[in-house]
Order: sequence, then structure tokens, then C-alpha cells
Amino acid sequence: MESTDSVRERLLQAALHSFMTEDYHRVTTRRIADEACVNISMIRYYFGNKEGLFEEMIKVTLAPLLDVLDSNLLSSNEGFTAFFKLYYDTMAAKPDFPKLILKVLALNHGPGRRFIYQLLERGRLRGTKRVAEMKLSGQVADSTDADIVRIAFVSLAMMPMLLKDVF
Repeated sequence: MESTDSVRERLLQAALHSFMTEDYHRVTTRRIADEACVNISMIRYYFGNKEGLFEEMIKVTLAPLLDVLDSNLLSSNEGFTAFFKLYYDTMAAKPDFPKLILKVLALNHGPGRRFIYQLLERGRLRGTKRVAEMKLSGQVADSTDADIVRIAFVSLAMMPMLLKDVF
């Protein structure tokens, strides 16, 4: 008997591959199930539907990075360096993933958009808190704008992956 983790993991890997190479609406659950070598009913069993699978694929891919937001790693300059190393190592294995996130955000509505916005809001709240702590400890100036810091942080993460081919 096959382990359930293996089936679930294969579905997530097939979804990642499919969604990075095709637009969401062109990817079918049948295609994902075929690529994962499982019965299509396993998508419903594990994820409910295609959108549930899509959101879980994003969450699993970003999990190591999201865990950092819940830790104290970003309480020092070395922590920021460690975060960017983790980010680039994670994305180097999936270089088209930032493009997928950008495509999701570029849609005015659509699958995954609400979920990505929830993740961004989570980062915004934690980033604002972190900048406030850094102001109190004297690590950054009182005039530092948390939104500008967050935008710079996201730009440092996303832009090299998005613009690598251009440059």
C-alpha cells in the first residue's frame, strides 16, 4: 500500500510543475493527477478542489520562508542575511515560482489571489511590528517608514528572480 504522504507530495509537485508552466485556467485536475500517477479523486480527498490544491502548493513552497516570519530570525542584520539566503536557495530550486506569484497578483480576481493577499498582509503586520521594535532599540531611525522597508524587502527578494533573464 502506498503512503498517503507520497500521494499528497506527488500531487503538490505535479501542481507546482503544471501551474508554473501553464496559466491556472489551462491546467486541469486530470493533468495534475496523471502527472502524479494517481486517481483524480485524490485531489478532492486531500485538497477539496483545484483551487485548494493551488493554495496548498503555494503554502508548502513558501513554508520555510513563512516560518521565518514567525521566528526571531529577523531581529538582527545577520537574520536578514540568513533570510535572503534561505529565500534565494528556496527559489533557486523553483526559479519560475516568483513569476507565478506575480501572475496571480496581476489578475484582478482569480484563484489564489485572496490567499496571496493574506500572506502579504501577514508579512505587512509582522514587518510593521519588526520595524517598530527596531526603532525602539535604536537600530533604525524613528523616521523609518515600515511600508518602504517592506517594499524594499520584497523587491530585494522578487526582482532578481523576475529580472534575471532581462539582465
